[in-house]
Amino acid sequence: MSSNLIPIGVCVVLPIVVVLLNTLKARNETNKKTEIMLKAIESGATIDTDLFKTQLAPAKTIKEKLLARLTAACIVSAIGLSAIIVMVLWAYIGSVQTDLFFGTVTFGAIILAVGIALFVAYFVGKRMLAKEIEAEEKSLENKAE
Repeated sequence: MSSNLIPIGVCVVLPIVVVLLNTLKARNETNKKTEIMLKAIESGATIDTDLFKTQLAPAKTIKEKLLARLTAACIVSAIGLSAIIVMVLWAYIGSVQTDLFFGTVTFGAIILAVGIALFVAYFVGKRMLAKEIEAEEKSLENKAE
């Protein structure tokens, strides 16, 4: 029974705690900014309206999105392929339970298929969006000048 608590804690409780902490952090920042604004209004000081504006990260370019997809494809494919190779080598070297062997190889094959799908999406997207990438790079060069 206690061996089941760790996966449950990692898969269920940990994501909830992360979301809760992020929410509390955002709420705390907003409360601090509100206090500053209220004190500034009470004292009659000039109010900085940019205080509540969140600093937005610049939007990713099409090329950056495609490269992120390529990176994900490489990582996912490597995980799937390594799961298959390790299981096949383990079965070749020693005895392995058939359920574990087929389960791991099936898992590896599914993960590898997802990686291959990401590779396909990268190369198709790169070919389809070549003109948009070129135009985006030109506009970034014009902004830099």
